[in-house]
Amino acid sequence: MAVTTNARRSAPERPWLGQWNSAVTSYYLLVGATGLLLVIGLVMVLSSSTVTSIAEGKSPYAQFLVQARWALLGMPFMLVATRIPVRWYKRLAWPALFVALGLQSLTLVPAFALSQGGNTGWIHLGGGVVVQPAELGKLALAVWLGTVLGRKQHLLGSWGHAFMPAVPGALALVGLIMAGHDLGTAIVVVALVAGALWVSGAPAKMLVLGGTLASAAVFFLFVRGNSNRMSRILATYGECADPQGECYQSIHGLYGLGTGGLFGVGLGASREKWRYLPEAHNDFIYAIIGEELGLLGTLLVLALFAVLGVAMARVVRRHTDPFVKITTAAVACWIVGQAFVNIGVVIQVLPVIGIPLPLVSAGGSALVTTMAALGMVIGFARTEPGAAEALAARGSVVRRSLAVVGRGRDRVRLRGR
Repeated sequence: MAVTTNARRSAPERPWLGQWNSAVTSYYLLVGATGLLLVIGLVMVLSSSTVTSIAEGKSPYAQFLVQARWALLGMPFMLVATRIPVRWYKRLAWPALFVALGLQSLTLVPAFALSQGGNTGWIHLGGGVVVQPAELGKLALAVWLGTVLGRKQHLLGSWGHAFMPAVPGALALVGLIMAGHDLGTAIVVVALVAGALWVSGAPAKMLVLGGTLASAAVFFLFVRGNSNRMSRILATYGECADPQGECYQSIHGLYGLGTGGLFGVGLGASREKWRYLPEAHNDFIYAIIGEELGLLGTLLVLALFAVLGVAMARVVRRHTDPFVKITTAAVACWIVGQAFVNIGVVIQVLPVIGIPLPLVSAGGSALVTTMAALGMVIGFARTEPGAAEALAARGSVVRRSLAVVGRGRDRVRLRGR
């Protein structure tokens, strides 16, 4: 009797625990964090791009309007992705991968390819439309890995089954990306593949061996013979030989973070965005966030990406479908991993490799694809055990509440007559 009484007394002390273990917690965490990051991104793109837009003879809102149009374009993709049944993702996996490989191959065709910053990772499709096919490739590869690994999960203890066809398919996309010298995107894709293989149950020894070989190949084939990349690495982990050269961007990124202090200099009041910090609205937008919104602003962005990671980890742990588990893990390693790499570059923990901050940095194809990927994971969260019933029940409560409010208004009108 004493034990029962003590248990009853201790139960109300942790009311939040029941909410955390709710079937819809993952859903609301994903929706909330995605929406907040998207709003922060639009505000900071506007703030960080006005000066450069004016300097180029354009409207101060030029870059913001472009980003807003991409966000509006991505919204229907995101909403549709939340409603597509899981079986349809599995059916689309192979065609999506072939389309992604085909588009990525166009970066090697001079008639379509566009280069920027030494990387050839963009294609123009006519009519002024420029896309980065590697972004679509990330989403297609995540869905494809979830399909091929999920179908034979019970066989993945064997190296052969874990290797085929997942690794050759991933290497095909990574090889095409590296052919355009886009090392940063290739690293993100490798992290995506590693997350999918890890959650699928592939042998740990195979992952360690694959990671070692991949690191050695990247260093000897793409870093050691590239003076620009080597100078960036030496500038990050050694002494800066040329403050106006390879470490100029990193130094000014730290200037922005240091100037902001705890509360920032105020939204729109950045000094580094006055063409001191290159790519202020893109790869180094986190530095502008630190300068204008201070340490609290940077911690908020960091916390929101951590929330995305926790929410996707919950989906992996709670869902029963191997496809959903593997695909969600791949998307988590892609989006959250890319965010932490971008932040690591800005705070000079990692060398500059030129990847944007998901949902926050300027960039059309990256924004749309990331929104679609998160929409897909939100759809997965809706199908967690008990989630659909809980969401339907909450919807009925809202409808009943609205009906009561409507009846109350009708009574007031009748009394007025």
